[in-house]
Amino acid sequence: MKTDVQEDSRINGVKDFLFTLKSTCLDENYHPSGGTRLTTNFANLARGANRQQNLRNALNMINNRFNSLAYLDNPKGDRYLVELEILTVTLNIDHKNGIDNLPMIEVLKTNIFDRKTNHYIDGVAGNNYSSYVRDYDFSVLLIDYNKNKSSFSVPENYGDLHGKLYKSFVASDSYKEHFKMSPIICLSVSSNKTYTRTEYQHPILGFEYIQDAYSLTDEYFSKMGLKVRFFMPANSVAPMAFYHSGDLLSDYTDLGLISSISTMETFQKIYRPEIYNANSAAGQIYQPSLKHEDYSLTRVEYDREERSRLAVEQGKYAENHFIKPYQNILEQWAANFAL
Repeated sequence: MKTDVQEDSRINGVKDFLFTLKSTCLDENYHPSGGTRLTTNFANLARGANRQQNLRNALNMINNRFNSLAYLDNPKGDRYLVELEILTVTLNIDHKNGIDNLPMIEVLKTNIFDRKTNHYIDGVAGNNYSSYVRDYDFSVLLIDYNKNKSSFSVPENYGDLHGKLYKSFVASDSYKEHFKMSPIICLSVSSNKTYTRTEYQHPILGFEYIQDAYSLTDEYFSKMGLKVRFFMPANSVAPMAFYHSGDLLSDYTDLGLISSISTMETFQKIYRPEIYNANSAAGQIYQPSLKHEDYSLTRVEYDREERSRLAVEQGKYAENHFIKPYQNILEQWAANFAL
């Protein structure tokens, strides 16, 4: 495990929070640390009697999918190997008073090894994005706010703090020193929206889809400075949501995009097989459904019920250890934050 030294940073003259970034290799020997969000896809796979086989199968799926998309000058389909890093971001609010190492964010970083040239190629950070504050917002704050209400709504300034924390991290010296490209966060499409295929086909991302309306997740991620586009890569069966800043089509290399697709499509096949491991592909007009019955299971065990339960537990952890104890500090910081 590698740990980067945190550094002081300022945004528009306002002292910003400090971030510490730790890197852990995600391979078949991975064990979740005590600070890992257990709802995270890779952490769920890495527990139980079959943890090692689960991880081995998932990593094989990622590599096979990567090579199927990166087929140029790759006749045997084994030229590339995807290596994954878990990047754990902790927050330092006030080191002098011992308010540091608060768990905040975890993402995956892809690194691509080219067996032909024996060189590593930069992949993309982001991918499997997880956040304690996001757990709090969706699984605690939003649920409590809508109790005993006749219609669903969101609180005022919902997602503002989380969005500013994310922007602060991506703008930090620590992030810029280690990553050349801004993150891509790749998620499942929403099961309560309808998607229509357009005529545009990207050589890597595949056919673009547009949705009939923005989802709550889209609005939440927009406060992080992220836009969303929906693409269904070649030989996929459903589009995925690609959240990004800048230009998704020109800011990333082909192999970088392929690394995100292969990694996140694999996790989605395991986590949401009804959508991403369906036995028939999405048509021109597509309505995702977790009640779809014509799908195949992977050879990877995944406890989806546990994931839902832990989201609430970890949301309450964020409330009790971050939101409530440091509410005044967070509100003052957010009020002065500008980027």
